[in-house]
Amino acid sequence: MCGIVGVLGQHQAAPILVEALKRLEYRGYDSAGIATINNGKLESRRAVGKLVNLSDLLVHEPLAGKSGIGHTRWATHGVPSTKNAHPHQAGSVAVVHNGIVENFKELREELAQLGIPYKTDTDTETVALLAQYHLSQGDSPRVAAQKTVVRLEGAFALAFLFHGEEDLMIAARKGSPLAIGHGDGEMYVGSDAIALAPLTDRITYLDEGDFAVLTRKSVEITDKNGALANRETRTIAIDSARVDKAGYKHFMAKEIAEQPSVLKNTLQNYIIADGTNIELPANDIDLASIERLTMVACGTAFYAALTAKYWFEKIARVPVEVDVASEFRYREPPVAPGTSALFVSQSGETADTLAALRYMTSQNATIISVVNVPESSIARESDLVLPLHAGVEIGVASTKAFTAQLTVLALLAIKVAYAKGVISEAQYREYISDINRIPGLVSQALGIDTAVQKVARKLATAQDVIFLGRGAMYPIAMEGALKLKEISYIHAEGYPSGELKHGPIALIDKKIPVVVLAPMDSLFEKSVSNMQEVMARSGKVLLLSCQNGLNAASDGTWSTLTMPATPELIAPILYAIPAQLLAYHTAVAKGTDADQPRNLAKSVTVE
Repeated sequence: MCGIVGVLGQHQAAPILVEALKRLEYRGYDSAGIATINNGKLESRRAVGKLVNLSDLLVHEPLAGKSGIGHTRWATHGVPSTKNAHPHQAGSVAVVHNGIVENFKELREELAQLGIPYKTDTDTETVALLAQYHLSQGDSPRVAAQKTVVRLEGAFALAFLFHGEEDLMIAARKGSPLAIGHGDGEMYVGSDAIALAPLTDRITYLDEGDFAVLTRKSVEITDKNGALANRETRTIAIDSARVDKAGYKHFMAKEIAEQPSVLKNTLQNYIIADGTNIELPANDIDLASIERLTMVACGTAFYAALTAKYWFEKIARVPVEVDVASEFRYREPPVAPGTSALFVSQSGETADTLAALRYMTSQNATIISVVNVPESSIARESDLVLPLHAGVEIGVASTKAFTAQLTVLALLAIKVAYAKGVISEAQYREYISDINRIPGLVSQALGIDTAVQKVARKLATAQDVIFLGRGAMYPIAMEGALKLKEISYIHAEGYPSGELKHGPIALIDKKIPVVVLAPMDSLFEKSVSNMQEVMARSGKVLLLSCQNGLNAASDGTWSTLTMPATPELIAPILYAIPAQLLAYHTAVAKGTDADQPRNLAKSVTVE
């Protein structure tokens, strides 16, 4: 969500901070600001809207100083406004914050009783006011920050800057990610390693409850108990080209187009060169002992997990429960012995998913994670980590990470099936062969782009859209609907085709487009039958199938899109492509921002 960056440098901080914040724009934000110290004086500049507004402000009201903090805000408490934008300054302290301070009202009341008023609608201002209060009582900046942090309830990543302290920055983390960057006589703070990529490749990730005191030449980290902590410094390779649009209008378009090469890279990291075996990262998990699987995720990752349920149950014969993390964590379900828990998250920092993971850890479940960031909190707390190898994903609406998640989950389901002996050697090799076809078939599927653009121009006039799918295509129908909602703001819903007659068919009329995902699989005839029910009620059917499927069933449809013929196993991965293209081109036709849709953030690190 919000983006944090901090610099104790040798050069003017303001331009460095703004450039770093630009690398965090993909997270989504509604305002931005920076604060610097110059000749001991702490000053800030804040602006509503895009970073260009902050840049314009800095032209007219520049900030000097080689120490600074910056922030992009995604509003939680208080509307987007200059007064609510970060950094928040109270007296001689400035603070930037990612997360939610859940007890801020209680703290405000305490401060009010001390005669300390507040000026904003945010929870973050309370942090600055509390730290300033402790400073006014004679505490040092370090002690003031410590006393402040221990009073905070909820999730937060914080960076403090203090008047008169040009070689000091304090950072703290609970629930929300935060990293320290090491330079040559310089130190940095970032909520994302991407922000720090041009500045350093040496990163230390703070653990839960860590408190860090930074100078230009040192960092001292203490853990949640106040003991000195020796956190590992890692060299992180971030390809700058991955955060460039490379000539595309949007990052989303680039990331959709990257999928053949991304998925090829994913497969090369899991399937040995001769294509005969799936190799997982080193671990101590006995896959054959997995008796049941609980899969937990949010948003698009949830639909990846729901798709994988079909693979695990049909191929590996492992019973699977799939749950939304935000519900699972509070339901606290009983966990039977022999249960393994699998968590899917692009960022590896999704707050609800991480909380669910920690609950399952407390229940002694084996933890498996499928993540795109191997250094993330979810990865670090897992017994087996399955990286996507998808590269940095900038677009808020997940595309290449989603198909990579599906690919990795399919590989795991096949590997578990083979380990348990429920498929033969020949079946195992055949499944691997099918999986290896994914990059080529995805490349073919991208060939329908021009045809999708024509359909999308018509779809852009709709107010409601229904997506239908059967079997493993049902989660893809829901994912297609989510994508359309996310970036075009058209109301859309995904349903299992067989459920149409149990309620949704009441919505069908000549105005509502119905997107039918119908590969020629074992359920094709059933899908066609449901599609006929739609057309019998004047519904506008957009049918997606291979050429043979269209030859058999396209009569009377509103429009069609021709997909490559595909093995049933990988059809969900392939049919995710037109769902992405439909959403993207509809958004373009409507003129909405495909990369940064309203009200959404890339990494949801708060509840």
